[in-house]
Amino acid sequence: MRLHSSNAEETREIASVVAGFCRAGDTVLLSGEMGAGKTVFAQGFGAAVGVREPITSPTFTLVNSHPAEGVTLHHADLYRLDRTAEIADLALAELAELDGIVIVEWGEVTADDLPGHLAVHIEPGDPDDSEDVRCIELSARGDRWAARWDRLSERLGVFRGEAC
Repeated sequence: MRLHSSNAEETREIASVVAGFCRAGDTVLLSGEMGAGKTVFAQGFGAAVGVREPITSPTFTLVNSHPAEGVTLHHADLYRLDRTAEIADLALAELAELDGIVIVEWGEVTADDLPGHLAVHIEPGDPDDSEDVRCIELSARGDRWAARWDRLSERLGVFRGEAC
């Protein structure tokens, strides 16, 4: 599903809607070029699940865990990792199974290792419109999202008004 975001606030709003459909055990993989809005999406997502502390990209710490309402949001950044073994050492699937939701920036590098995830690809829109415009593409993989996909798609329909 392709969505249009006019600015960072709309990107956070889309993330908030997505977060409303997530539950403990879910993994959300974010992809897009540097500066595309992955951290902005993670911030909106975190606020929606009840994270009260600031969310910043964990580029150097690799994973930040944020207590939220009823779950823990594990926010990972795989930008600096280039070997499968390094990524496996983070035990992202295990973090999700333990107590929380995992959201991963640069998540495309681990997509094959994490079945049953929601992929969110963010890219800049038409630069003639505004530098803040983003096209956001969501796709679900695995049975975990099959039952929720139609409702999520319906709820996000308002963001399909503009061409992306």
